[in-house]
Amino acid sequence: MTDRKTERTTIRRKLTGLVLLAALACASPTATAAEDDTWPLHLKAEAYRSAGRTELAVPIWEQLMRRSADKADWNSAAIYAGNLNQYFDSVRDYDRAIAFYELENDYWLKDGKDWGANDLERANQIRTTVELYASAAEDDALLDRYAPRSGPLAKFEPAYGMYVGLYSEQDSEMGNEFRKSASIYGRDHAIYLAYATYGEPFPERYARRAKEAGGALQIAWQPLNGLDAVRDDAYLRQWARSAKAAGIPIFLRYASEMNGNWTAWSGDPAAYIEKFRIVANVMKAEAPNVALVWSPGDVPKFNMASFYPGDEYVDWVGVSLYTEPYSHGNPDVSMEANTPIERLEEIYSLYADRKPVMLSESAVAHYTNADGKPHTDFALMNLDRLYRVMPSKYPRLKAITYFNVDMKEKDSRNDYLLRDNPDMLALYKTILADPYMLTRVETGAKPADKTGYREASVPFAKQTTVVPFARIPDVWIGKLEYALNGRTIAERTKPPYALTLQAGDVPDGSVLELRVYNRDGRQVASKAVPFSSVVSVRFDGEDLSFEQPPVIADGYTLAPLRAVFERMGATVDWDDDTKTATARRGGMTVKLTVGDRVAYVNGEPVSLDAPARLVNGYTMAPVRFVGETFGGTVSWDGDSRTASIERR
Repeated sequence: MTDRKTERTTIRRKLTGLVLLAALACASPTATAAEDDTWPLHLKAEAYRSAGRTELAVPIWEQLMRRSADKADWNSAAIYAGNLNQYFDSVRDYDRAIAFYELENDYWLKDGKDWGANDLERANQIRTTVELYASAAEDDALLDRYAPRSGPLAKFEPAYGMYVGLYSEQDSEMGNEFRKSASIYGRDHAIYLAYATYGEPFPERYARRAKEAGGALQIAWQPLNGLDAVRDDAYLRQWARSAKAAGIPIFLRYASEMNGNWTAWSGDPAAYIEKFRIVANVMKAEAPNVALVWSPGDVPKFNMASFYPGDEYVDWVGVSLYTEPYSHGNPDVSMEANTPIERLEEIYSLYADRKPVMLSESAVAHYTNADGKPHTDFALMNLDRLYRVMPSKYPRLKAITYFNVDMKEKDSRNDYLLRDNPDMLALYKTILADPYMLTRVETGAKPADKTGYREASVPFAKQTTVVPFARIPDVWIGKLEYALNGRTIAERTKPPYALTLQAGDVPDGSVLELRVYNRDGRQVASKAVPFSSVVSVRFDGEDLSFEQPPVIADGYTLAPLRAVFERMGATVDWDDDTKTATARRGGMTVKLTVGDRVAYVNGEPVSLDAPARLVNGYTMAPVRFVGETFGGTVSWDGDSRTASIERR
């Protein structure tokens, strides 16, 4: 990606064109009065800037920007927006700077140019963001968040959760002996990455090693000699049959990063699409265990869509996405203010509604070989964002393959190798231990604890883990402080930043606030959200789900009467006139009327802890009465706010 200094030089050159256009407008006999003063206004603003009084040029630039936009002179509008965002950035008025960075990008796009990509990047670097996500037990709303907009799950797509993948070929400790994963990282990986060249045989050794490890294989299949050799022929058919014979799930990432000019298969979207479709059709016919992954790079921006082969030919959408402290390994161009979060937005917004998304290759640099400097704080902060924040914020992100390599003398010269940094390795092991991280590939897979993530403001049951995303213009976070109802309950000064809370820790009507401090100890941002827990009911060791969750009233837990009674084998009738529920099982009859503190069991009165009531059309009754009436025993766990009913 072009650095900002180079882009600004380009923009200044474009200013010459603006000057000429303005002069011509003034000379035109049909020019309006507003156009007549364009050139003098421009010169006046430049004079202010030259005199060091740029603040006086600002209102003039804004006037000229609006006037240019009104005339659809997008080139001029973009240049004036660039002057404005540079000024507001320099005086740390970040909100206004962001607005003008986004306008500049918008104007360049309207002018048919992609010159605003770095403006969006800078806007994100100075944007203050505080978001809170939290784990939640599986329910219909949670599943909807992870599902495609319409239709079934894609091939090998999990219902929710995220496959963890690894490229380990250049790690001397593991190499391609994938079965070593658990001994090194504490868990197996779901996907192992191998590279293959189009025209060479199917990589059977890697497939065999993946099968031994109980994993799937991602194959980055590269037509290094260009696209002309790709055709439906004996080679392609035999390769597909060998893939089928491997007997494992295969994610075939054919000709990735096609939107970058560094590949031999870039430059001609039509030819690329034609060849991708040939490969997809052959795999569909010969190898049902192969999922096709279309995978551009996250840069350059705005051109990836032109290479998309079509939904019919793509099972997964992937992207190569790296987080590094320097641009292209150049220590003179810092990228420390970048996060991986915003870099996924373009491809996610284009395809996630209908395709599962994977980071086909991703890593965070913790050391730069170009200047011999460690970047541990940067790496830990962004590894936490990569694996904890991104799948919480982007539910359709369902796989990440970590590129575990030290690029000593290649490309960016970054060291991504986890074992080279003990802190990175320790954090990665902690991440892998999370049940949300899936280690076996199968369509419809779910985490073992049936827990996903959503907005923290949605009530949770039993226990939740809060995942924060904090980004500040200062870049470095000194401390995250959690406050519940105004009282500080936890602090985090380094990743992992997440906080686990029990339902019993959270009173009804609570507010959770995250306070963000920079390294100088100054609070620079905060966010508060409604935060509450719900009462859970377990029946014979199994969690029950209800359309109307249990509630607390007058200090007592009320549960849906019909749902629990029917689970205990009773039949329930409802008399709407008298608002009375009648339950029968065997020779026992129980009657309970909404609003009464007395129920009747075989005609005998029984006092209730609290009267039954209607909540959203459901009859709710004290859980102890409901659970014990037909011979069960009821216990209460205050930590998780769970009532347990056990049949005798």
